[in-house]
Amino acid sequence: MSKESPITVSSWTLGDECKFEDRVKAAKEAGFEGIGLRAETYVDALVEGLHDDDILNILEKYDIKVTEVEYIVQWAEDKRSYEQKYKEQMCFHMCKLFGVKHINVGLMENYSIEHTAQKLKELCQRSSPYIIGVEPMPYSGIPDFDKAYAVVKQANVENAAIILDSWHWVRADQEYRILTKEEAESVISIQINDAYDRPYAKSVLRDESMHDRLAPGTGVKDTAGFVKMIKESGINPKVIGVEVISDEILSKGVEEAAKHNFDNTVKVLKEAWSEKLPNNK
Repeated sequence: MSKESPITVSSWTLGDECKFEDRVKAAKEAGFEGIGLRAETYVDALVEGLHDDDILNILEKYDIKVTEVEYIVQWAEDKRSYEQKYKEQMCFHMCKLFGVKHINVGLMENYSIEHTAQKLKELCQRSSPYIIGVEPMPYSGIPDFDKAYAVVKQANVENAAIILDSWHWVRADQEYRILTKEEAESVISIQINDAYDRPYAKSVLRDESMHDRLAPGTGVKDTAGFVKMIKESGINPKVIGVEVISDEILSKGVEEAAKHNFDNTVKVLKEAWSEKLPNNK
């Protein structure tokens, strides 16, 4: 596995219907160095009858690690549901179990920067020592990098950070640019993919995000340009996640989905950041 930025197949890329070992096997055979798991995906493995030791044994069997943990939501609510409280604790447990140091989080609800920053601070206090990576998404309450950065900066805690996803970046109509030193230091990991030229309508943009993304470099939104932006900004991501949520790609099976996404990721990295390629590529 790459020492610094393992190439990771994010949880949604392989859907939510395959068995845990099939997920691990498909990822490893495609060439990925790590897999991402959502709290729901982990619980699905438990429902299969697996215990934590079984899960760890399967990972060891295929010589692959869990390198990405997701996905806490609704954390800015004054009264959070027990479901979300349990999910949060599950993510903390997953980090401890798999040795992952950060958790991806999102926020659909739109609050002021001040309120959001305070709630992020509280979440970070609960999650310590694990880092909370806030993911800006154009259809969410944190729609772009600027608000994410303002929230993280105002939270003013060491374990608050930002996750940048190339799909969300381009669908928020943000230009590729070199981030300032301070901005770059706030970014903990990235996710890459690609998109069509024309987005879905704003009212259904989330549907495109959850069903119709493209593999890195196979659309028109210059995934390599995004990766170059990250590199030239001096960011060393803890994970390079490949999050391609695509009904069409996944319809060919998890093995083919994993291979298609990995192969196209390699093409992008060869062009934009060859130092991040797996050792055998």
